[in-house]
Formats: sequence, structure tokens, C-alpha cells
Amino acid sequence: MSGCTSSPHLGESFIDGRWIAPVTPAPFEALNPATGRPYARFDLAGAAEADAAARAAAAAFPAWSATTRQDRIDALTRVATIYKRRMEEMAAAISTEMGAPARLALRAQAGAGYGHLKEAIRVLEDYMFEETMGTALVTHEPLGVCALITPWNWPMNQIACKVAPALAAGCTMILKPSELAPLSALLFAEILEEAELPAGVFNLVIGEGRTAGATLSAHPDVDMVSFTGSNRGGVAVALAAAPSVKRVHQELGGKSANVLLPDVDFDRAVPAAVRACMANSGQSCDAPTRLLVPADRLADVEALAAGAAESLKVGPPDAEGVFLGPLANRAQFDRVRMMIREAAEGGARLLCGGPDRPSDLPGSAAEGFYIRPTVFSGVTPDMALAREEVFGPVLAILAYGDEADALRLVHATRYGLSGYVSSADSSRALAFARRMRTGMVHINGAASDFAAPFGGWGASGNGEEWGRRGLEAYLIPRSLFGAT
Repeated sequence: MSGCTSSPHLGESFIDGRWIAPVTPAPFEALNPATGRPYARFDLAGAAEADAAARAAAAAFPAWSATTRQDRIDALTRVATIYKRRMEEMAAAISTEMGAPARLALRAQAGAGYGHLKEAIRVLEDYMFEETMGTALVTHEPLGVCALITPWNWPMNQIACKVAPALAAGCTMILKPSELAPLSALLFAEILEEAELPAGVFNLVIGEGRTAGATLSAHPDVDMVSFTGSNRGGVAVALAAAPSVKRVHQELGGKSANVLLPDVDFDRAVPAAVRACMANSGQSCDAPTRLLVPADRLADVEALAAGAAESLKVGPPDAEGVFLGPLANRAQFDRVRMMIREAAEGGARLLCGGPDRPSDLPGSAAEGFYIRPTVFSGVTPDMALAREEVFGPVLAILAYGDEADALRLVHATRYGLSGYVSSADSSRALAFARRMRTGMVHINGAASDFAAPFGGWGASGNGEEWGRRGLEAYLIPRSLFGAT
């Protein structure tokens, strides 16, 4: 997979079917996380572009919302076909902008985008937009103009799981991706342009949250904001949106627990738990970053976890056999290193890893944002490492006494996005999973499914994405009395 370090449209917005430069240039330097050096310098969009994009989406809404189911299926099918053809380009763009290893970038990162497009088509094909409820005919209508604000850690997963159902529902939209991940978003806009969506249906502005994002969140023409990112960012969006009483959908942080029940095969479950935590360099909101294990097996788990973590290769995204690439940006790199130091100073026992870069990096990667897979034990529920999202390759091991104690530890955080539980007895694992107050639970390592809802409880946000629930997020019901 060849690298992708630029785009003909860097520094431009896609508004009303045209590529335009910003009215007021705001210089920005994009760093390649694998080297720590700039790969591009361009101008960010600002409030003027966000306003123009919102107005274009509002103007396009009446016609797009009136299209038929088949019209939208055809449009999404064109998008999916072009996307599949350009998936290697997309994977290369993602590797450049956020450091994902080549295999992960193609199969998981870019692959998720294609999966969400196909799922939106599947749901749209047989969704009941009209149904009878009592004496009323209830129709499910396009919600309106949607501002879609996405992060840098899974760029195409988050872009596609918002854009695809919004298009399927008949909504028009403005995508504001993270300025730290511009290449994948620009390529996606090119794909939609090639698919010949009507002008104004899809618009793209790449700017900062405090300018472009704030403008979209407060804009009177925007009917809904779908935001994925930090809790701080989610609160800012909600506050900006409140005066106009628009819908706000938030997919925020997580601090997911991975519970190994006493009867599990620890020789298999512990290495799997380490890999699940460290995937994508730990930069996943649903990563199982807390490993809960029986106290009488703690010593065994510590040895297994340290060995598994030390076996994972860290290096440049294009290097052979790399499991962990760099962290996606300097700010995250600095934050994770700080949290590792604070955890060690606060009493957690460092089993392996630490805040320093690996010693065997090639010369070109010497200033890259690499963190060794890090495992702590002796972690207690009051420590920040057990409560706050690290967003890096850092695993915290906590010991429990019995299942009631394990469940208490699961819930000893404000988050409720995902959870994990493993047992030799699937019925026992399911019974435990039913008691976990999280939006999702993975039982015995089961993978996610694009058809199932993705969303959290508590401080992890509100609303769901993916599958049928993802489509319904962009619909609004209307009750017609006397129509039946």
C-alpha cells in the first residue's frame, strides 16, 4: 500500500457541489505521526465556510428529502462502488494522517467505511417509513439539515456511520471532520462528488471545533448535530445547540471493563485482552482498558499480560509485522505519557512499557509519536487510570473478590459505552453481561456487528449509531389522524 501524503483539495471546502478556498485563511500544519514531521500545510475553513455549507444544505433539503427510496439506494450504491474501488487510497490516507498500521488501515479503518455504506443500503431496502399505530398513520420523515462532527481516531468509521444513514433518511448534511485527519475526509468528499450526489446534499468543511464546529452547532439552519469526540467537546456542542433547541446526538468517551470470570482459560484470554486493548494503539472509545481478574489469579495474569504486551511490535505503519503504530498526534502523545508517569507516581505498579519511546525505532521514526504497550497492576478504582479515558496503549489490571465485587468495579466509572466478559460457561457470561450497565457487551470475544446499535449509557453519550437505529437517528415521526 503506497503512502498518501496530500490531496488536490487540501485547504478547500466542498460546498454546494464546488471546491472553494476559505474566505479568511487560517494556516495549519499537519504532522505525520510516524515521523513527527509535517506532511502538509494548508488553510482551515472557518465560520464563513460553515455558514455557507449550512445554507447550501438547507437549500438542497426540499428536493433531496422528496427523493424515493430507490433514488437513495441508487445513490448509496454508487458511493459504495466507488469507495470500494478506492479503498487502498483511503487506507493509505488514514495511515498517513493518524498512523494506523497498513493492515489495520485497510481491513478495519477503511473497511469500516465500506461496511457502514453497505449496511445503510440493507436497512433502507426494507425499512417501514409508514406504519399504523392505533387509529393513526405514522410516517417517518427526514429530520432536516444535519451537522456531522467526527474525530481523528477512526476517521472513516465515524464519517460513514453518520453520512450513510443521513443520506438514506433523506437528510442533507455538513461534515466537519477533525482537522487532524483531513486526507480521508477529502477523499470521501471526492467519492461523493464522483457519485454525482445533487449539489448541497453533502458539504464538507475542515476547520477547528471552536470556529467551524461552533458555528454549525449554533446555526439556525441546522436541525441536528451528531457529534463523536471528547466529553468536553460534546458538552460544548450541546451548549451551543441549546438556544436553537436542535437535536444533539453524542458519542463520547468510554472506560470499558473486560471481566475474566474465574473459570476462563487465562492462557488464551489474557493475551487476547491485551491485544484488544492495544489495537489501534489504544485509541478507541470502546477499548477494554480495564482488565478485571480474580484476586487469586492476579500473579498469573500479570505475567501473561506483560509477556503478551512485550510481544507486540511497535513501529512505522508500513513496517512488516507492526501491531501498534504511533499515536495519532502530538497532543495525544504528550497526554498519554503524562498519564503513564502520574499512574506510576500514584502507586500503580508498572509491569511493562512506560512513557519512553521504544529503543529500536528506525531513524526516520525517532521523533514519531510512539508509545510502548504499557501494563499496570495494583490499580485501584479511585486512581485516574481506572476512571479516566487514556486513549493510548495502556492497560490497567484490577483484582476482584467475587462476581458482585467485579460488577461493582465495572460500574466504578461515569462511563457506560462498552463492556467485555469471558467465561468457559457461555450462560454464566451472558448472565453477567445482562447486569452490566453499558450500551454494548462483548461476550467471549465476540466482534461488533454493523447491524446492531452502537451507543453508550451515562457519560458515554446519548443516541445510537449503526444499523436500523442509525437510520432512525435521522428520522422524525409524524402522526396523521384520520388517515386510516
